Amino acid sequence: MSPSPEISPAVTAALDCLATGQTPERLTLRDAVRALLAHLAATAPGRSVEVRIPPYGAIQCVAGPTHTRGTPPNLVETDPVTFLLLAAGRVEWVTAVADGRIRASGIRSDISSLFPIV
Repeated sequence: MSPSPEISPAVTAALDCLATGQTPERLTLRDAVRALLAHLAATAPGRSVEVRIPPYGAIQCVAGPTHTRGTPPNLVETDPVTFLLLAAGRVEWVTAVADGRIRASGIRSDISSLFPIV
């Protein structure tokens, strides 16, 4: 699956590694996660949901009520590999939530409609 034009080459490299059963290099994984987070923020602008992909980044997205301090009421958190697989459509949102790879809390935290990204 080739990425859309605005997605960085790091995304392609990381997804290719995952497709062959390898773990992407740390810097490639970091760059891929950050590119996908930037794309997600541009696709769903707003500040009502915080998406965290530790240790590489976090964004706020989705229009609606915003928060300014502390832990946001609508939070999505996952690991970098799950985020890449979700972005590529290689894992379903409901499956990843059910098996604990995605932790989502708050009434606006179901952002499944934003995936896949590439």
